[in-house]
Amino acid sequence: MAKKLTFFIITLVFTFYICWLIADGNIVQEDPCTDEWYSLVEKQVPTGDGSGHGPDLGSGEWRSVVEFKLGIRGNTEIPPRVTDQWCEYIDRHHIEPRR
Repeated sequence: MAKKLTFFIITLVFTFYICWLIADGNIVQEDPCTDEWYSLVEKQVPTGDGSGHGPDLGSGEWRSVVEFKLGIRGNTEIPPRVTDQWCEYIDRHHIEPRR
């Protein structure tokens, strides 16, 4: 009985801790290829000229500039830019989750 109660309490504490982290904004995972994700990438890999000029977020031109800024343009391991797999690759290998 004591082992079950201990397990329950540990599970409950862990669950509350994870909920607290998420609610506190310490862990935010954006889904790739969404407007929110494009904004996250733009914050980490600016594509504009600093004066408000630059490609539209998520466009083919924007994706090309992201690859250029990351130094990975022409890498044959990268999925085609027009696919969700491209976003997933960039997210997995180059983007830090927002905290």
